[in-house]
Amino acid sequence: MPELPEVETTRRGIAPFLEGEEITEVLVRQPRLRVPVPDDLADRLVGARIGVLKRRAKYLQIPVQPLSPPDTASSTLLWHLGMSGSLRIARVGDLPKKHDHVDVVTASGYVLRYHDPRRFGFVDWQAEDVALDKRLAHLGPEPLSEAFNGKWLYTLSRNKRVAVKPFLMDNQVVVGAGNIYAAEALFMAGIDPRRAAGRVSRARYDALALAVKDVLAAAITQGGTTLRDFVSGQGEPGYFAQRLNVYGRHGQPCLRCGTELRRITLGQRASVFCPGCQR
Repeated sequence: MPELPEVETTRRGIAPFLEGEEITEVLVRQPRLRVPVPDDLADRLVGARIGVLKRRAKYLQIPVQPLSPPDTASSTLLWHLGMSGSLRIARVGDLPKKHDHVDVVTASGYVLRYHDPRRFGFVDWQAEDVALDKRLAHLGPEPLSEAFNGKWLYTLSRNKRVAVKPFLMDNQVVVGAGNIYAAEALFMAGIDPRRAAGRVSRARYDALALAVKDVLAAAITQGGTTLRDFVSGQGEPGYFAQRLNVYGRHGQPCLRCGTELRRITLGQRASVFCPGCQR
């Protein structure tokens, strides 16, 4: 599943081809995604101009402003890549592949093309009042923002018996710390993923918050993690997987101390850690 770095990589990859462009055509080849493609998608997009692309958690936000009448309110497309989705930039005339479900064509001849073999992703309209949009209203802070820090984690974790890894992966605590990056951040901070969240000290949460920021920033810089179906906006895979310390390496020696890495299950998710480095 594309995680936050992969979605941010996608945003950065497609934005230069789309921002400021007029939409001239919308093609929907398969409307039956996790959320059915809105019936009015083409009516509301054709003739509109694309604004500055944003990201909230793993959602891409694409604002569109109708060109006429001039006082018409803008809308925001909310795009989620699901388990296997990707957004690429193609050119008019490029033949679609199997599972290319939606095309958004611009006046410059670029095509935003959505590919999703499993069809677990979706494109939908975002509620004008974000507080009323159930998909966004209860999300925690962005991990690379100043709002996310050790104090925030420490305050939320008091008296919680849940293990620290599923606590960190809770989207109401912080967005984007998925299974891969939570495992890597906990390793970098030296924290056993099984430890109760309420029994982690403020100092260790300071270290964990910094580790989360470091591991996500590194993944974004390198283009996301190469896992199964993810490719970036220009069709290039990410390369962060080459630098993973623990995720997917169970049974191998720790790169730091040489101890054999262990795999356990926490919150119904597999987790790998180093018994020697993580306490």
